[in-house]
Amino acid sequence: MSSADARAPPEGFQNQFLILRKQDAMLRRDYAFLFERFFYFLEDVGPTAMGAVVFDELERSRSHLLVGQMYAYFEQTAKGRQRAARVIPEPFFVHSDLTTGIQLVDLLAYVVSWGFRGIRDMVEPARPELDGFVQQACGLRHKAVRAVGENPDSGIWSFYYIRDLRPAGERGCEP
Repeated sequence: MSSADARAPPEGFQNQFLILRKQDAMLRRDYAFLFERFFYFLEDVGPTAMGAVVFDELERSRSHLLVGQMYAYFEQTAKGRQRAARVIPEPFFVHSDLTTGIQLVDLLAYVVSWGFRGIRDMVEPARPELDGFVQQACGLRHKAVRAVGENPDSGIWSFYYIRDLRPAGERGCEP
């Protein structure tokens, strides 16, 4: 199977998921950043590294919406098509109460969300009782080095703070 075949959506996929309202078709920024950093991590692991995206089960219509958004991102954007060479462009959904790995990721996300404050603009107070766990979580971060603008050796950390999750077209519309 060629890499182009591996990225091709299953038969009937387009008809089922591409009927999205324009405002629902855009992938949220946190997902775009996740896929970027996951792609960089896989590139750094080695030339044959591939990755699968696993999400906690959502309500069925939200799962369909996310699958459609991912399809649009990985098939209709240049960056998405490039990243589909390493990231399988269709997610797996699992029940977190039945999957230990997802429970661990949920716990890690909680610790980072409530305890980590190592990024500019993160001004809310941290929960100090999480400090030991935060230090362990920081040990799991990945730093990719890529050319960004004029800087050929820009550090791109796997943790990133996003103030506004809306796509670019929706930001800046409010006072």
